Amino acid sequence: MQEDSSRPDPADPARELMFLSGGGDMGAMMRAHDWSRSPLGHPRAWPQALRTVVGLILNSKLPMFVAWGPELGFLYNDSYSEVLGDKHPAALGGRFHDIWSEIWPDVGPLIERALRGEATFADRLYLVMNRHGYDEPTWFTFTYSPVRDENGEIAGMYCACVEVTDQVLAEKYRNEENERLRGLFAQAPGIMAVLRGPEHVFELTNQSYMQLVGHRQVVGKCVREALPEIVGQGFFELLDRVYASGEPFVGNALPVRLQREPDGPLEERYIDFVYQPIRDETGQVTGIFVEGSDVTARKVVEDELRAANRQKDQFLAMLAHELRNPLAPIMTAAQLLKLGRLDARSVAGASEIIVRQAAHMTDLVNDLLDVSRVTRGLVTLDKETLDLNVIVAAAVEQVRPLIDMRRHALTLQLSGRPAHVTGDRTRLVQVISNILNNAAKYTAPGGHVVLAVTVAGDRVTVAVRDDGVGIAPDVLPYIFDLFTQAERTPDRSQGGLGIGLALVKSLVALHGGTVHAHSDGLGRGSEFSICLPCAAQARPRAAGTTGAADGVQDNGNLRVLVVDDNTDAAQMLAALLEVQGHAVSVEYDAHGALARARDEHPDVLLLDIGLPDMDGYELARRLRAQPENAGATLVALTGYGQGQDRAEAQQAGFDHYLVKPADLNEVNEVLAQAEARR
Repeated sequence: MQEDSSRPDPADPARELMFLSGGGDMGAMMRAHDWSRSPLGHPRAWPQALRTVVGLILNSKLPMFVAWGPELGFLYNDSYSEVLGDKHPAALGGRFHDIWSEIWPDVGPLIERALRGEATFADRLYLVMNRHGYDEPTWFTFTYSPVRDENGEIAGMYCACVEVTDQVLAEKYRNEENERLRGLFAQAPGIMAVLRGPEHVFELTNQSYMQLVGHRQVVGKCVREALPEIVGQGFFELLDRVYASGEPFVGNALPVRLQREPDGPLEERYIDFVYQPIRDETGQVTGIFVEGSDVTARKVVEDELRAANRQKDQFLAMLAHELRNPLAPIMTAAQLLKLGRLDARSVAGASEIIVRQAAHMTDLVNDLLDVSRVTRGLVTLDKETLDLNVIVAAAVEQVRPLIDMRRHALTLQLSGRPAHVTGDRTRLVQVISNILNNAAKYTAPGGHVVLAVTVAGDRVTVAVRDDGVGIAPDVLPYIFDLFTQAERTPDRSQGGLGIGLALVKSLVALHGGTVHAHSDGLGRGSEFSICLPCAAQARPRAAGTTGAADGVQDNGNLRVLVVDDNTDAAQMLAALLEVQGHAVSVEYDAHGALARARDEHPDVLLLDIGLPDMDGYELARRLRAQPENAGATLVALTGYGQGQDRAEAQQAGFDHYLVKPADLNEVNEVLAQAEARR
């Protein structure tokens, strides 16, 4: 038989290693490798089954290796050399256990199963490998399969693997990022929700959204089922329009009525929000992202600010009206006096008009100052034990002229026994006279006013009832608010700045009491009641008469120096004092006053505080430093009347402090004291 020349010659070494040809870098390395120390021996002695497997893996682009023989000699291809890292090329022909000792506890059991004939598959197995000089987490997907020799016996195992570390880490990062975003979504301060499909099914909501709608189950439900109470409020229609058109919608401070508690009432909230369409990869709208904020608190504040601005504008209009009213007759009377053609009776009438209207303006300004001081906590009460019956009598005396002028029938119902309270006499008279004055003003002429004092337990109550125009129900809750004036007459002809009742409430509160208003409506009268705690025990101070006679007092002949940069004010005060028989000089600045005081040695100096060259406090200190004026009576006459102003005046050396426009009785009392000292 002729020999087949196409078969390799067993005697040819090159032909014996033909199965390693075409194996890339690893094939070349295997051909050139020193196999003397390998448990596999030289490739020429490898069994055919091993040769076949090695030829297969060398020509594969998938990372592969085969471990053969009792010591599992290790052979691999080019792709697997990248998996080995720095273990390559030393790993070629080495023992599997020695090469991957760090992961042997993880893969050893799988290898044993393969050597027993059981193929295994591992998906994304976590392995800590040391292939670059340090431990690193890795993940692999691979199969371990048994390899049999020519006799059918299992002689080794084969592996095809893919490193998925990058994919696992990327997926892990994505998951962590998604969880972080979910956490941010859930904890975001704004309301957020994701709706899917044309029925707007809730897919996600955050805590703020659930706080807005009330904690109920909404995820998985369409909005019409989850929030049935907003039917007819326009929100469902907006969602449908955004889904159909793909155009976002922005709403600002829109009201929504929600049933936030089971079986609870509808609550109105205000929200800023955006309905933003969600699109898929083809551009089709698949859902709506809802984002916004509950701005109810902001809306309430804005409404309150707008209301406050309206009240401010109304107050300024009322202030202008109230100041113009007395100014008109004052100007007219002054012009008549200037003409000098009036007889004595007409002069007296014009003067009375000026005095009366100026007093009215003074009352307005004093009310404003009182409100300012009370609201800033600058009012100090001079408390003593008082009988409220006596206080009521004093208040009635003040309001009696108005009551008589309007021909009202006033009925007093006093307690019949002492009604002791602890308070400031002046302030309590002011409170009760204010309430009584309102009753007289807002009751038609010939009406009825009842003032009652009752003592019950540890409380004393003063109630003022009238049959006047009454108070509208929508005004009643705000009747004690600052600058609130009930329009109880169509033309508001009674006037007022809307601060009197606010002042009453504040002063009563300072006394530890309360004040209430009641009315059955317009045309049905009203009742105001003041409730104060009874005094712990009666410790009345000796009562003295207050208020001087309205006529001019004769305080003798004093030397008086008036210092005021307001020429008209200085000259009019000087004229008034001269009429009473005093010798009066006038200066309009501090330096002139110092010179005149040094020459004339006045008994009394009436000093304005706001002088152009130095303030009145410094002037007082310099006057006190002059020996000839050290004992003079210094009187501060100023438009400032706060507690700190009075304290500063006392420190500067003033004996008395009068607030402009000073009452003539107060000036006369000061002069009388100066006369007594002389």
